[in-house]
Amino acid sequence: MTKLNKKYYIYHIPGKKIGVTSNLYIRVTKQQGYASDEYEVLLTSDDIDFISQKEIELQKSYGYKVDRQSYKNLINKNNEMKLNVTEQTTTFPMPANKLKGNLMDNMGIKWNTDHGVFGLDDQTVEWICKNAKVSMFNVNRCYIYNKAYASEFLQSKVEEQDEVNIYDLIRDWATEKGIYKSGDARTQYVKLMEEAGELAQAILKNDEPEVIDAIGDMVVVLTNLAKLRGHDIEACVASAYNVIKSRTGKMVDGTFVKSENLKETL
Repeated sequence: MTKLNKKYYIYHIPGKKIGVTSNLYIRVTKQQGYASDEYEVLLTSDDIDFISQKEIELQKSYGYKVDRQSYKNLINKNNEMKLNVTEQTTTFPMPANKLKGNLMDNMGIKWNTDHGVFGLDDQTVEWICKNAKVSMFNVNRCYIYNKAYASEFLQSKVEEQDEVNIYDLIRDWATEKGIYKSGDARTQYVKLMEEAGELAQAILKNDEPEVIDAIGDMVVVLTNLAKLRGHDIEACVASAYNVIKSRTGKMVDGTFVKSENLKETL
């Protein structure tokens, strides 16, 4: 199961709330539906004690509802859910009647299985609760079959993407959220640098689910950045490929170096 990033953001949705997250895109955009131009980041820190204290102070100063639990205590509670993942099953450390509440508390986490990367969102939580079976060895534990989960969610996503251009889906989503109407390329570029930083952290931690998530987020941002500049990302990628397809060179210290630049590296 992936651990939360060590970089935390206090975000402000004007007139709505102030909150803390380690992933703005997942927490604010994916889960709550707000585009990047509909919220602002008030503070960033890698100190969870500091960020938890400041969140409460800012909630009070802005006149918003103050969280009952500090962010630090909530995260510590969520991290208690230790999954047992085998080739066939994922086992959750709680009885079936407490499963949904615990899953909801851990929304957004991901874990590796032999069938792919699993995660918790509204759809998967409902499916897990419906299909979980009580362990015959311990009634305080329940499990799902990994292959069944993969067939329900991962395979269907592949089939959907084969039938529909995934970039069209991204552009439809961005249009619905008002990104093309109210956003701009500069804001998307800042977002791209933020996602690149998260990718760097994931690579350094060897955290594959977060690597996948960060790469996907960067493609989404690049798709929107291209559109805001009047281009389709497909055309941008095709243009780049047309340049590199006939390029010659060799690998030097883990990097492909063009033939015309090889002399400079020798």
